Amino acid sequence: MAEEQAYEAKWYVVHTYSGYENKVKSTLEAVIENRGLQEMIQEVSIPMDESVEVKDGKKKVTMKKRFPGYVLIKMVYTEEIWYIVRNTRGVTGFVGPNANKPQPLSDEELAMMGLESSWVPSVDYEVGDSVRIISGPFADCVGRVEEMNLEKHTVRVRISMFGRETPVEIEFAQVVRV
Repeated sequence: MAEEQAYEAKWYVVHTYSGYENKVKSTLEAVIENRGLQEMIQEVSIPMDESVEVKDGKKKVTMKKRFPGYVLIKMVYTEEIWYIVRNTRGVTGFVGPNANKPQPLSDEELAMMGLESSWVPSVDYEVGDSVRIISGPFADCVGRVEEMNLEKHTVRVRISMFGRETPVEIEFAQVVRV
């Protein structure tokens, strides 16, 4: 009896025709269900961001695609799975240097996109250290690190603004140790 081999699923980016992202997602989910490919194609995602618009004095919350024209797929790469995804209606191909052998996203890329990742950026400061903010609206402000959120890759820094101590939450890369 052959022993089943465990594969590690990785995230890949698929390019689609503009406006076909939802259709590609639903088609792939139907194929996964019909062919029993849940272990090979584990997730199909279209990252969305909430957008608040004000029209006629009314607030309207809408969801906007973070990467229009792209669908993210967590899958185990095999020739058969590649063929199934590549030949899904609306898919133009995999993103990467070689469309016939797609390259998975790195941990750093996953972290930047806000997807799951075990990658933790290395920083040379910790809670209680004095730091200077180097970019963003609080650039050149100096403050003290209050809290570090490794999951969101953010740091809360207490700065002095308008004569008051104010906590601001910013990304790890926007801060350097003083």
